Amino acid sequence: MLSSPALDALAGRRVLVKAECLQHTGAFKARGAWAAVSALPPGTRGVVAVSSGNHGAGVAWAARAHGLTAVVVMPDDAPQVKVAGVRAFGAEVVLAARDGAARMALAKAICAERGLVLIPPYDHHDVIAGQASVGLEIAAQAAEAGVTRADVLICCGGGGLAAGIALALEGHAPALRPRTVEPEGFDDTARSLAAGQILRNTATSGSLCDAILTAEPGRITFPILQRRCGPGLVVTDAQAMAAVAVAAATLKIVLEPGGAVALAAALVHGDQIAGDAVIVVASGGNVAPGTLARALQPEDTPCA
Repeated sequence: MLSSPALDALAGRRVLVKAECLQHTGAFKARGAWAAVSALPPGTRGVVAVSSGNHGAGVAWAARAHGLTAVVVMPDDAPQVKVAGVRAFGAEVVLAARDGAARMALAKAICAERGLVLIPPYDHHDVIAGQASVGLEIAAQAAEAGVTRADVLICCGGGGLAAGIALALEGHAPALRPRTVEPEGFDDTARSLAAGQILRNTATSGSLCDAILTAEPGRITFPILQRRCGPGLVVTDAQAMAAVAVAAATLKIVLEPGGAVALAAALVHGDQIAGDAVIVVASGGNVAPGTLARALQPEDTPCA
């Protein structure tokens, strides 16, 4: 985990950043993908993933390492840097409309036609178990840093990362409280946690945080989040972009907007975070060059 006195000053408390942007393929998704692919039975021909980019890159990377073919069904408005990244790991990319249900149906059809195995992006036990390794590391690294009680802010789409971290912390650091963070307008998890039932987003696109835009929490992930997580937090796209700039300036790391929402929450929602320290999961760094350039412009840097 990374830290910076300048970042602490901006947040008004000690901030420890779990930099998953430095993970294989540039995002935490490599963990869950590896866990799921490595658990496949002998004789598996290949895999199919539905992804806006990061999960697909993770599955493609893990599949190639295991000698399997990979097909990734991506939204046709996905950033080109993510499409290129998935192809660079040897996967076949199939572009379709962003609607998640339609892309999932297409992926299942490809599986049936070609005899491949579907690896969902979050609602999958092996994927969640792989993401839990982030939580195991946080528990150990926080203890080494002398942080035993704190909120752990987690960028959240379907909830696979948050659920995995929640399970790991429940067993290894129960005084660390997981908190989901989402972009404004796509806060299905925060609203679902508040309501006690799964609620859907009305919009399917329209945020710079493309990596974490989902229709609703997962059926497997939501009960875990309900049991373990504190109230969800929500930030605007502008706040996420400002956090991208702050991460570059204070920690010298590159984040994508969806991977920066947790850091944004630490900077703008301090009054909703308890304790003298906060742990932030910076979930991914696969950002389009133009988006990064916009974030680094001086007028976009204030986090307010």
